[in-house]
Amino acid sequence: MKLFNTLSRRKETFKPLKRGEVSFYSCGPTVYNFAHIGNLRTYVFADILQRALEFNKYNVRRVMNITDVGHLTSDADEGEDKMEKGAKKEGKTPVQIASFYTKAFFKDLDLLNIKKPRIIVKATDAIPEQIKIIKQLEKKGFTYETSSAVYFDVSKLEDYGKLSGQKLSEKEVAARKEVIKDSEKRNPQDFALWFKLVGRHKDHVLQWNSPWGKGFPGWHIECSAIATKKLGQPFDIHTGGIDHIGTHHANEIAQSEAAYGKPLANVWMHGEFLVIDKGKMSKSADNFITLQTVIDKGFDPLAYRYLILTAHYRSQLMFSDDSMVFAQTSYDNLLDKVGNLEGIHKDDTHADQKAESQYRDRFKRYMDDDLNTPQALNALREMVIGPYVDAKTKRRLIKEFDSVLGLDLIAQSRTLQKQLHAIPQRIRELARKRWDCKLEKKYKEADEIRLRLEQKGYEINDKDDSYEITKKIV
Repeated sequence: MKLFNTLSRRKETFKPLKRGEVSFYSCGPTVYNFAHIGNLRTYVFADILQRALEFNKYNVRRVMNITDVGHLTSDADEGEDKMEKGAKKEGKTPVQIASFYTKAFFKDLDLLNIKKPRIIVKATDAIPEQIKIIKQLEKKGFTYETSSAVYFDVSKLEDYGKLSGQKLSEKEVAARKEVIKDSEKRNPQDFALWFKLVGRHKDHVLQWNSPWGKGFPGWHIECSAIATKKLGQPFDIHTGGIDHIGTHHANEIAQSEAAYGKPLANVWMHGEFLVIDKGKMSKSADNFITLQTVIDKGFDPLAYRYLILTAHYRSQLMFSDDSMVFAQTSYDNLLDKVGNLEGIHKDDTHADQKAESQYRDRFKRYMDDDLNTPQALNALREMVIGPYVDAKTKRRLIKEFDSVLGLDLIAQSRTLQKQLHAIPQRIRELARKRWDCKLEKKYKEADEIRLRLEQKGYEINDKDDSYEITKKIV
């Protein structure tokens, strides 16, 4: 199995630290608002990775955090805490906001058939572990304290920024005033490990005692603390969105390696952006679309998952109503083909076992090539419509392949078949009227009714002494 490692900037043959087991950490949401569909693309990517590892017989121990404190509106440690900002906006407490949007996030995962990580830890449930790492960094001389925060001094780490391949001396300093608001901050790239209850944070609701006084942790430290506690250090794979490379993940690596003198993770993987006509989707830019919006437009959430699979996780994916129509139509067509196999029970004793093996090998080869879902999806479709294996074998392969793709094909195809057979009464009445017209040789009127039924999405198939109504699959 080959995976693209952001750290080395190349595909590498995956070799876990422990034979047959994979330790896997994926960055979770900041629960101050609904996840947008760009966020959800990243979680589908992590889900596909987990499923592909399991397809290769690995036992996967996956951990994810829930950020419910410390993530400020600017990655440069400025602005309000997103949780507190969201709480003020809705007239609730940060705890109430976190609870509501965490449940909403889990609902989105269920709708997209995303497996929940085995271990999920809230940042607020790992405060002692975060303080422990900060104390370790302080002991080793990597921190300095100002009147408002405890900072990590990036100048003390020679290879800071190695994940992006950009040296500290090459990093451009943003010109925004908020970057240098703390006059005691030594370097613009230094990041806060702990905020004190002073200045703009003096009334921060969530607060804990610490060696540096009452306060709350910075954003980056939670992932290092949770990952190291639950997976050890180093662990195998760390995933997230491509926007995490330059700051969040760079800071995770810096603080973890400085604290313990060894790598945090061996393989770093990042999913690309989902883009719309206005550019990258972003909550801060207020141009984000939720999964519920997609559903309200009449699309199946799994059709959105299908759309995600049509692009490689390291390629940008354009989202539009037209792309969703394409995905929904393609997904429905695939469900229809899968559903048609259900009625075929005869076992073909001459099934081509070589063809079955070739389909399986081909699918695995694509997934093992850095999660090439577009090609894997094509392999599935060609197997379903192809003549080379019988219906029983196709159903078996569909189940195997879909354990990785996660499109819930068997169950959803049965649901679709039931919907197709549930013809509305008004349609049945029109079809009966057409049949009567035909028997009475009123062929023009019968043809007009047939056209009306076709416009409504139904087909009439005449038999010798009866007819059959079916809903068309476009």
